[in-house]
Amino acid sequence: MEKELINIESVNFTDDYIKDIKVILHSAKSQSYKAVNSVMIQAYWLVGFRIVEQEQKGEKRAGYGEKVIENLSKALNAELGSGMSVAHLWNCRQFYLTFRDSEILSTLCRELSWSHIRMIMRLDSEAERNYYINEAKQGSWSVRELERNIKTDMFHRVLQNQIKPFASKTPAKAVETHIKDPYILEFLGIKPEISTSEKDIENAIISHMEKFLLEMGKGFSFVERQMHIKTETQDFYIDLVFYNYILKCFVLVDLKKGSLKHQDIGQMDMYVRMFDSLKKCDDDNPTIGIIFCADKDESIVKYSVLNESEQIFASKYKTVLPTEEELKLELDRNRRFLQDRKGGK
Repeated sequence: MEKELINIESVNFTDDYIKDIKVILHSAKSQSYKAVNSVMIQAYWLVGFRIVEQEQKGEKRAGYGEKVIENLSKALNAELGSGMSVAHLWNCRQFYLTFRDSEILSTLCRELSWSHIRMIMRLDSEAERNYYINEAKQGSWSVRELERNIKTDMFHRVLQNQIKPFASKTPAKAVETHIKDPYILEFLGIKPEISTSEKDIENAIISHMEKFLLEMGKGFSFVERQMHIKTETQDFYIDLVFYNYILKCFVLVDLKKGSLKHQDIGQMDMYVRMFDSLKKCDDDNPTIGIIFCADKDESIVKYSVLNESEQIFASKYKTVLPTEEELKLELDRNRRFLQDRKGGK
């Protein structure tokens, strides 16, 4: 008897045989799609390689590349149908040129679709391309999620802050967290021309928690809203509490409708200290606090505890998608400010 292709003992069956069969068929379709996707992406890379090779052997004059692709498209469509358009063949060519020496090619073939790849290969920076490839793979991003994150320039909105080792149980290697500035929260559906309170923003976040966690980044899970912390004399309520399983620490979020004020920083500093004392477990790393504000004065950041703190951050949030120019100006301003801070130390 031939060797079985599937180990039946490895399959977890239930009492519902119809449900089990549906799971089997859905799984098979998913696996077959991934296999076909991988083969076709490899084929597109090889098509791009062959196009470039032909161009390099061709006439040394402008327009020869266009001529090669136009003639190829006509020949392929005559035999294979209309799938090999000029635009598609240009994409194959760009795919090869972008990733011809890349070690990440095997990841592209196995993990991402052709639609993902077409978006990523148009990015200019290799570091940026690798960032979106890894994030899309690890986060199982849909094409729409990838498009949004590229459009909102997630790569440049992430500030990579080195946090020193917290405790003896933590490896000596520094722990890296990702704090964005600004956060883009257009999915909350809050219109800037309509008066909203901090409670309205909190409610909107709770209603769109899945999208909010995606915007927060890797490793975040929601713990509680309006978490009650009680001392001997007073009661305090923290807007939103998360836990990051990568950093192994709690993350507190305080929502501010207006501009950042120095008392907001003092309040978050107190929250973090209290949380570390009253809520944090022995095997947790120190708590991180993020103040979400509609705007912030960089002078307040520079001359407050935020300038030196490795546990407290202030980030702007936007409830509408900024234009590309607006986002670029914001990121340039943040970059200059961070460079000034580093230069002043």
